[in-house]
Amino acid sequence: MADEENDPRDVEWHPRHTKNLVGHADAERRMLQAFESGKLHHAWLISGPKGIGKASLAYRFAAYVLAGSESRTGNPPDGLSVSPDSRTAHWLASRSHPDLFVLERKWDGKTKKLKSELAVDDARQLSEFFGLTAGSGGWRVAIIDAADDLNNASANALLKLIEEPPPKCLLLLVCNQPGRLLRTIRSRCLRIDLLPLSQEETMKVLASLPLREPPAHEAMEVAVKLAGGSPGRGLDLLDSTGAKSFAAFQSMGSLTSASLAEFGNRFSSRTSTVDDFEIFFCLLEGWVGSQARKAGLAGAGHAMADAYVAIGHSIRQTNALNLDRRQAVISALSLINEAMKTA
Repeated sequence: MADEENDPRDVEWHPRHTKNLVGHADAERRMLQAFESGKLHHAWLISGPKGIGKASLAYRFAAYVLAGSESRTGNPPDGLSVSPDSRTAHWLASRSHPDLFVLERKWDGKTKKLKSELAVDDARQLSEFFGLTAGSGGWRVAIIDAADDLNNASANALLKLIEEPPPKCLLLLVCNQPGRLLRTIRSRCLRIDLLPLSQEETMKVLASLPLREPPAHEAMEVAVKLAGGSPGRGLDLLDSTGAKSFAAFQSMGSLTSASLAEFGNRFSSRTSTVDDFEIFFCLLEGWVGSQARKAGLAGAGHAMADAYVAIGHSIRQTNALNLDRRQAVISALSLINEAMKTA
């Protein structure tokens, strides 16, 4: 249990806590209508880019199927809604529903890392789960998150279950890259392809998350712009070295030679990614542009405007020619430092 408590996935915005799914109403209606028809297919493949809400949809469908009719608040075509006060909702939130099995990579408390794949023993536990009688006498549901993590042995074990499902069995496979799955698994699943969200929808999801330290609006806008319709990716960007470095820059006064070197080192190839560099410079460029406008309105000269132009050119050159990101950061901050001295 102690290992599970340290699992970085166990956060307040985990998909099992999703109350309102944003952006996938058509998929919800399709799944809802399939269930209400009384002819529900036993295996569904929910595919699409990472972080767009596939697991959230799977948990909502699982909750709807497992809930008794008195706990359901959605009616066709309204959505897969379950009362937040229901026993089903509380069980799912606490990961204790007796009729739900979640197959996911395990957290290794010793190495403080997730296991690299879903092993065959994990898949066999799923078979054992479906061999039991449902606690409520109804459905038993499994969520595989993500099916991309199956190795050959565990994929074949899952295939056997898909080919010979017990009564009232529902398998929900969350998958980022369906092409990596066995063709025989893909062919036996009903497939739902989810699309990336719009920027407005991505912002809505990120703004609703109960983050301990809400990000600045500027950082949120940049993260949404770079997220490509994936709130999950946007959240990663908000927690990136780039966003944290920009926040540190804003909190500082003048930059010394030592602090310039320290900022540069944050973006060495061994400590950061291209995403970190991009989000830092998106935030920095926006800030410099704002300062240049203020200086212009105050008749304070063109130093900051010149720095803005030079930094924009440096960013484009660094990205196009794969130049040293560390040096690009130091050069940009040096330009800003000099411009601020002449303001």
